[in-house]
Amino acid sequence: MVNLQRLLFSVLGSSALPGVLVDDSLKSDVIGGLYQPASWSPQAKIAVYVMHAEVNYASFSACTALAERGYTVLCANNALDKTGFGAPLGFEEMMLMVGSGMRYLRSQPGIEKVVLFGHSGGGAMMADYQNIAENGAGACNGTEKIYYRCSSAMDGLLPADGVMLIDANYGLSTMTLMSLNPALERSESGRLAVNPALDQFNPANGFRNGSAAEYPASFTSSFFSGVYALNEELIATAQDRLAAIEAGEALFDDDEPFYIPDGTYIGPNNKLLGQDPRLLAHTEHVWPLLTPTGIVEQVVHSVRVPSSRSPIHSMAHSYIRGALKTTVRRYLSTFAIRATPDYAITEDGIVGVDWFSSHMVPVAAVPGISVPLLTMGMTGHYEYLNAEKIYLASGSNDTAIVFVEGAEHNLDTCTACEQYAGQYGDTAERAYGYIAEWLGKEGRFMHAGA
Repeated sequence: MVNLQRLLFSVLGSSALPGVLVDDSLKSDVIGGLYQPASWSPQAKIAVYVMHAEVNYASFSACTALAERGYTVLCANNALDKTGFGAPLGFEEMMLMVGSGMRYLRSQPGIEKVVLFGHSGGGAMMADYQNIAENGAGACNGTEKIYYRCSSAMDGLLPADGVMLIDANYGLSTMTLMSLNPALERSESGRLAVNPALDQFNPANGFRNGSAAEYPASFTSSFFSGVYALNEELIATAQDRLAAIEAGEALFDDDEPFYIPDGTYIGPNNKLLGQDPRLLAHTEHVWPLLTPTGIVEQVVHSVRVPSSRSPIHSMAHSYIRGALKTTVRRYLSTFAIRATPDYAITEDGIVGVDWFSSHMVPVAAVPGISVPLLTMGMTGHYEYLNAEKIYLASGSNDTAIVFVEGAEHNLDTCTACEQYAGQYGDTAERAYGYIAEWLGKEGRFMHAGA
């Protein structure tokens, strides 16, 4: 059993209202639930803080799974638009919203340690939060960033005592890069047209609707070169518009809309990855793998099936579902990252990306994190491979890595990945069991006699 309280936080000053759900969009930015064990346990002194960058995680599986294992869990929902039709927040706003819940947890009697839980896009957000909280605004003000004007609000964020990055994505900006469509052209009529030679959904290029795509090297080379060129063009255009805004030569004084056709970074729109499982197919090194029969050490392979089995279709001509709808400043600060001419996605990684040029990129954030860090990958999804990159880049002296065999992105068993029913067992049970043991290891957050 789990006890649940609903809470409200404000970025202007933490104010929790236990037991009451408050809906006041003019004053609030974060609403969440505090999940507590039904009976007291020593682990309850450790609070796990769960939040995603843009999806409502107030009832994510970790909320009850970890509370049932004795931990206090705060699952929060930030103020980002949940419709999926826009991308209204920049990274500073996200950092402040994470800070709201952190202030609340630090003020609670009986809570001695706080550990961040960042899943998917929440991993990108939580990693950046901890890096800035530990190192101040200087962590996001380096000239290596495309947009490095962090405000003084980034100083004084409360750091956590540990971080868990669970199937964390490659960064909101990186996922945007991987969602760009170089096949798009504008026809004489003004309507978007798709160049067949660069169309990932063209069977002549290796697409197979209903089974795994087999894109030839000649196609992927041209595709990734096109992505690099388009990315350079987008950044240059946004920077030109920013210069016009700051010179008082734009329609508005503060910001202006910035749209990228077929550029939304939601999973079904990440180009090539979902259709061709040969990309990001295995780790570079040997790592622990959680299997139904125990932990084995091996090069870890993805067991995912192609998204085209859904089937999946192009969203190039959809404004609502396909276009990234943001602003000039938010694009540059949150969704833009530098690539180099050799940009490509390979069988064991992503090359040609300047990870430190953007914000909320886990591999760029974790070198600045000193607290204990757990990184975990789900082999039923392509974001699993980022766990390896995070581990190798970590600056913590207490870093752990593990992969969960047969788990899909949300930790549940990927039944579509199984060759026979029950092959991978209960992946969520194994994953949360491992997480609970990592949290409860004596000397990490728990101490003898506590």
